[in-house]
Amino acid sequence: MKYILALAIIAASVSAYANVPPKAERGRHGADCRTAETGPAVSVSVIGLKDRKGKLILELYPDNDADFLQSDKILIAAGKPFRRVPMAVPSAGPVSICIRAPRPGRYALALLHDRDDNGKFGLSGDGVGFANNPKLGFRKPKVQAVALTLGSGVRSMSIVMNYRQGIGVGPVKNQTTGGPP
Repeated sequence: MKYILALAIIAASVSAYANVPPKAERGRHGADCRTAETGPAVSVSVIGLKDRKGKLILELYPDNDADFLQSDKILIAAGKPFRRVPMAVPSAGPVSICIRAPRPGRYALALLHDRDDNGKFGLSGDGVGFANNPKLGFRKPKVQAVALTLGSGVRSMSIVMNYRQGIGVGPVKNQTTGGPP
């Protein structure tokens, strides 16, 4: 039960993809990470997808607990760094998604798998992952656990997805898509 509560808290905190801010405010959709000159950016290999349905939504937040998973409208209105890149889940092959940062620095990173593509995080079906792959507990992870430093180039990392499984939340065991957890 404690893991369901943790996922509910995270779900309530995570911005909905349906509220995608205007292009100028969210960074370039489908950010290009083909060269080191593209940075600052992070290219994420997505590991452990439950299936190949819906959308992935990668979000970049300021490096502090108060702003992490805060509403995009609040962050943008305050002039704080926030970026979002949604993309359809590819039907086959490795999955990667890239997001640009406004400048080199330290940021927090969250990844959502909106399996039914309804623009809302569904507690029973959708997945979530964070930079550094922290173990999920009673609350949203602390920024210190999910923060990363970006330089002037493109940083690569892997994020393992977590889904509700019975009364717990964690990586999919024996999944067949997205690579091993």
